[in-house]
Amino acid sequence: LNLPEDEFQRRIVGRRVLGAESRGKWAFLPLDDGSRLALNLNMGGNVVLYDPGKGPRDKWRIVLRFSDGCSLSIGFWFLGYLHHIGPGESHPMTDGLGADPLSEEFTFEDFDRLLGRRKLPIKTFLLRQNAIAGIGNYYIQDLLFLARVHPLRPVASLDEAERRRVYGAMRSYLKKALDLGGASYENDLYDRPGGFAELLIGYREGQGCPECGAIIKKIKTGSTSGFVCEGCQPFGALLPPPAGVTSLLEGGKECTEPRRRP
Repeated sequence: LNLPEDEFQRRIVGRRVLGAESRGKWAFLPLDDGSRLALNLNMGGNVVLYDPGKGPRDKWRIVLRFSDGCSLSIGFWFLGYLHHIGPGESHPMTDGLGADPLSEEFTFEDFDRLLGRRKLPIKTFLLRQNAIAGIGNYYIQDLLFLARVHPLRPVASLDEAERRRVYGAMRSYLKKALDLGGASYENDLYDRPGGFAELLIGYREGQGCPECGAIIKKIKTGSTSGFVCEGCQPFGALLPPPAGVTSLLEGGKECTEPRRRP
């Protein structure tokens, strides 16, 4: 909480929730007095809406109870935030959020301008929430694999074709995950597990690449770990995209997985 517990309760008790919206890794609940609740599960958690008469599990850390008897239970696996933002108040953690990668208004030209000629690695840039909001370490592994770009490649070294592949893979892959309800280890608002179950190379250290059979390696990428196929994602050479990813070149709406070896 960003306020003492008694002050937080004083601000929200009796208020009506008007809807829900998201930006990046944050969910926002606008209230009827012009304020908002801002929720970030950080490294993971569950948000479950219970019907009247059904109580939350004892592991939940925050419970919001509604006048109709329903309750919204919020549990953080590690760290997380539930903040109250008053009308007109600034909120440093969300005021500077970057572009929404799935917005119809976020074009390749916008993405290209954001990339610029930066010297930092492409993975580091894509994880910066003040540049592009919402990409985490779980999804970025396969995103860069589909684009056939090594995570440590400097942004400035990417040519236009590679930038278009990253843009297309980013939008297609994230949309696929969203349409499937998120990762299989996460549950939705109604406590149903997500349908996004199989990663291509992410967190598959020591296994064979589904495209070329090379061994997937785990590498250090700044403050996070990365997973890479050095056959499909060479650090230096510029190669065409793997089979099955042609649709990503034009920023296609479908994210087709690479062919698997027999």
